[in-house]
Amino acid sequence: MNSEMKSVPVSLEHWRLPDGVEELLPAEVVEIEALRRGVLDLFHSWGYETVIPPLIEYLESLLTGSGNELDLQTFKLTDQLTGRMMGVRADMTPQVARIDAHRLNREGPVRLCYLGSVLRTRPIISGATRSPIQVGAELYGHRGIESDLEVMGLMLEMLKQAGHTSIVLDLGHVGIYRGLVEEAGLDDQQQKLLNGALRRKATQEVREIVAATVDDAVLQQTLIELMDLNGGVEVLQRAKHLAPSIQGAVHMLEQIAAVAQQQQWGVELHFDLAELRGYDYHTGVLFAAYVPGKGDAVAQGGRYDNVGAVFGRARPATGFSADLKNLVAISQPQNYPPPAIFAPYGDSAELHQEIGRLRQSGERVVVELPGQRQQAEEMGCDRKLVQNGVSWIVETV
Repeated sequence: MNSEMKSVPVSLEHWRLPDGVEELLPAEVVEIEALRRGVLDLFHSWGYETVIPPLIEYLESLLTGSGNELDLQTFKLTDQLTGRMMGVRADMTPQVARIDAHRLNREGPVRLCYLGSVLRTRPIISGATRSPIQVGAELYGHRGIESDLEVMGLMLEMLKQAGHTSIVLDLGHVGIYRGLVEEAGLDDQQQKLLNGALRRKATQEVREIVAATVDDAVLQQTLIELMDLNGGVEVLQRAKHLAPSIQGAVHMLEQIAAVAQQQQWGVELHFDLAELRGYDYHTGVLFAAYVPGKGDAVAQGGRYDNVGAVFGRARPATGFSADLKNLVAISQPQNYPPPAIFAPYGDSAELHQEIGRLRQSGERVVVELPGQRQQAEEMGCDRKLVQNGVSWIVETV
């Protein structure tokens, strides 16, 4: 044990949690559970079927087709039964893709949803949790913009159900950048350098990389201008004057903007044509939702066609995910503790029948234990069950 650890009292080490790992207290659990039920019911009403992938599985299966970023986020350990390497899931999306491609093996569109804990080696951003409760929905088997629009609409409904009324929907398309670098003939290493510079919005670095790797002067200027192509729908108009190779992707974003206006999504649209989140994973439109008070996206997703190819079936796919704890943390707070009835301890059959009846009707009943001194209010109860002659009645405290 190092000197820093020795300086901390042993009593503190008994309850200290790792950075980015939290425990949830009763008041928080009430809100999370209410939202969990509401979200799964919402998904069900849209035709999405719930699956529960395993918390841990063999590393080859867990990381297949997911890219290096997820590998770095995954805790790894050795299976004591087989000696093989296993991983604790850091993202449930690849697992659900495997379920669609390998386990269900259905033809046509398949809608799946999921909700469960994941664990990450490091937070996505500084100060964020490493143990999210991931919730998401995926639509497999359809390649058109209609399925992208459906999952975006479902994501926005989920956020509104969580109490968010002011939402910014950020939109991009990896086909824009991919079309330009392919036209420029950049190799994998050159793309990696340019990706990093664009993500950091390092203008001078982008200029230097482009000047050194791209021969065509028009493409050079287009790649440099890409960093400034973010804002409202006017960004799409500016993009129409750029390379022909990106016009299909730009047109798709225009279609999304038109549908958002027609269907009155009630969100502010923002476009970022240099968005490269999940570049090695996504294949089409990208979207992320932002709300006041949070610097990072509260929900995000996009298209990731052919992810099922590594599991034996190349399937088009689109979907989104979010951290349920993050949604609850910024929702409207609920009153706590919830209403409850304080019931006396006793052997009376009539008393036990009444307690059972109240619970079956949806009431929360807390039964007094022999020898306890705390009464109804101290136990968080706003009513109590009292005997009135031969019957039992509920009175306000």
